[in-house]
Amino acid sequence: MTVGNNIKKEESMNTRKLNIFVALLGLVLAFASCQPDEFSLGKIISKDDLQYSITQNADDPNMIILESLTPEMTPLWVTPAGRSTELKDTVKIAFPGEYKFVYGVESAGGFVQADTMVISITTTNLSYVDDPLWNMLTGGVGESKTWILDNGKYGLTNGPMYFADPSREQVWGNYEINWDPSGSSVGATDQDYAAEMTFDLIGGPHLTSYKPNEGDVTEQGVFDLNVKNHTLSTTDATIIRLAAIAPNAKNWNTNVKVLDLTENQLRVAIYRDNNDEQEWWYVFNYVSKDYADNYQYADPEPELPDGWQDIISKTVSTTIVWKLSESNPLDWANLDGSMMNGWQAPEDYPDWLGTPDPSVYGSFSMTMNSNDQSVVFVTPDGTTTNGTYSLDDKGIYSFDVTVPSFTLINWASFAPDANNHLRILQIKKDLSGNVTDMWVGARDASAPQYTAFHLVAQTGGGSDNGPQGTEIAFDNSKLVIGDPEDKGNLRLELYNEYGLTKADPGINTADLVFSNRIDVTFTISGITLKDDAVGNYDASMYYADADWTPNANGDVIQVNGDGTYTVSYSPESDAEGAVVFVIDILGMGADITDLSAVTATIDKVVTY
Repeated sequence: MTVGNNIKKEESMNTRKLNIFVALLGLVLAFASCQPDEFSLGKIISKDDLQYSITQNADDPNMIILESLTPEMTPLWVTPAGRSTELKDTVKIAFPGEYKFVYGVESAGGFVQADTMVISITTTNLSYVDDPLWNMLTGGVGESKTWILDNGKYGLTNGPMYFADPSREQVWGNYEINWDPSGSSVGATDQDYAAEMTFDLIGGPHLTSYKPNEGDVTEQGVFDLNVKNHTLSTTDATIIRLAAIAPNAKNWNTNVKVLDLTENQLRVAIYRDNNDEQEWWYVFNYVSKDYADNYQYADPEPELPDGWQDIISKTVSTTIVWKLSESNPLDWANLDGSMMNGWQAPEDYPDWLGTPDPSVYGSFSMTMNSNDQSVVFVTPDGTTTNGTYSLDDKGIYSFDVTVPSFTLINWASFAPDANNHLRILQIKKDLSGNVTDMWVGARDASAPQYTAFHLVAQTGGGSDNGPQGTEIAFDNSKLVIGDPEDKGNLRLELYNEYGLTKADPGINTADLVFSNRIDVTFTISGITLKDDAVGNYDASMYYADADWTPNANGDVIQVNGDGTYTVSYSPESDAEGAVVFVIDILGMGADITDLSAVTATIDKVVTY
């Protein structure tokens, strides 16, 4: 034990005689001595006044117990496991070696630090590293494992770094990404992707970081993985990162938050705390090099319905006039063709993009004749472009003339991709098999996504923007709002044969006769989410007609709070009447602080 200066001197003379087993991994750990800054805030205490103890657990020599005994002082321990400010702490070290401990305090006059104490560990205690997380990070005792930054092409993430809101603590199993950019969007370079870090448990917990992106240096040090708190601490080496990001955070060594760790993936969080930018969480994505070297990458593909070639070319006539939707002409799509945002109506569009205005783009048309594969583009300014097209078996349109570009919404434009292609992402048809809607996409040259355009078929050169619907009256005084099944969802019950609306429904179910689809536009308000709420929820209509054929969920949209939304359902057969007609927002009910405060209206019910 070291208590006060005199005891510490006596203990330092006997240090080499100690047979202490401390459990943190590593060979000789060099700790740079911290020079105290000079302050004029008060009298600085002397090193002789420092009181502390560094003791070996009598029953477990691999456990070192640290205790600060200096009154009314904040301690700062420098240990093989990293830094600590706890009054009493425990350090466990699994491997033999010479380990350094330093005690200091922050006094009124400034920082005061004792001499470094070296403890010699001669035995091994592998129980401290006998945890699945240790094995996944290092490959296990006597093994090593190399990790690289994820470039977004290994089927795990979109890129090497995400961003997370600083107002929410990001922890293992409970973190929330608020921006998921591609690698190019955060300035990742080839040198960044060439960086490697290797964790091993060969005689100690070693970290070797090769950083061609930061001066072509190789750092060699040690690390500690706290499996209880899910943190990572390193000494003499730091994790690999984007070189441009390195100056933006101060704490690259201590208490790096581990958010995910599997056999193939590692994800950690670092707090951005430089003075030039807003504080934020950097979330770094890594993939094991072995997994990356053996991964066979292939872009996901849009899944089009069977017989889509016939659907797209033989609808009533061989000529289809395509116009942009008045409701939702633009979105962004994933590589599998799914929409990233799911906007359904003009009011759904965010302020950063703007609201669709058909007066800006409504006179655009693309007329395609499947007999001679001719195409005629008419842009909103009246310019006509004539050409031909081809359509391959993946749904990619190629043109022999340049597809015209024009402003669609604010700064967003209708345009082909860099190869003058547009790719079919989704197709909708009516019960007769005629195409009604088509999403086409322009592949982004720098990100795994499409800019997606919603086209509506005007068959035979007609001018109506899609099939005409029939609006069905609804009495909002009879709408039921809540979580009647106690499943944590938010439900809007328009009609349910087994629910509260059976006796006195707000809609005449006999009016619900349709073969193409049914759209319901609704507005919800009064939603206050809990602090730990997910914040974004899948919502869809569930519809079952009078004889339960058809019955299914409709298209899924995203709901994130107060607002107006539209859900749709396209039956596989003619629908007549209703047994169940509800809208479910999955998981939102459990995340709302006061479900009784939520109000809603059904703004429109339209059948087609």
